[in-house]
Amino acid sequence: MQPPRLLVLGCGALAREFSELLKLNGLAEVTLEFLPAALHNHPENIPIQVRERLEIAVHKYDKILLGYGDCGTGGHLDALCDEFNVVRLPGAHCYEFYLDGGVFEALHGLEPATFYLTDYLAKHFDRVVFDGLGITSHPELLEIYFGNYKRIVFLTQTDSVELREHALHAATKLGLPLEVMATGYGQMETAVIDFGIRPRKPDRASLQSAGVVR
Repeated sequence: MQPPRLLVLGCGALAREFSELLKLNGLAEVTLEFLPAALHNHPENIPIQVRERLEIAVHKYDKILLGYGDCGTGGHLDALCDEFNVVRLPGAHCYEFYLDGGVFEALHGLEPATFYLTDYLAKHFDRVVFDGLGITSHPELLEIYFGNYKRIVFLTQTDSVELREHALHAATKLGLPLEVMATGYGQMETAVIDFGIRPRKPDRASLQSAGVVR
């Protein structure tokens, strides 16, 4: 009997993290595929590209983990999870699933005017944020996008000195104070482990809600 064919279809911003988690948890048999991280600047396009890939992948793999939160899609990824009988990462976005359950809500409640960085965003801040949002070409957009923020919280998965320097660079460019919080992989790691050991969900009725790994 052959082992199940496993696929993680995820956001390119999570490529390093997924690779590391699969290695750490002995899940070398899992196939990884990623969509461009730049889709997050236009989240309405995420479900379109995910659908295109799922229409092919569901015929090739026995279990599929969608490596996204809701990610600003307004529930459209959850609808795809139901339609294609797959699961996604827990929470609304990576800031949430890098933390334990309920921690992000408490953190954000302390200061809603917070801009968050992950390892990926810290490392690629200039390209993803300044270039991606057009601020490099139109500096006047800086105040429009970030004028109401009061702090940056760097949610670091690896807590490396190099990435702290990148985060400080981002904070300096935005003129905001920086706070650093070492998170590890949080709920993302739990979701990957669960995906690797459990059978594909048999039907929609068995879900707790909307195809989310819990």
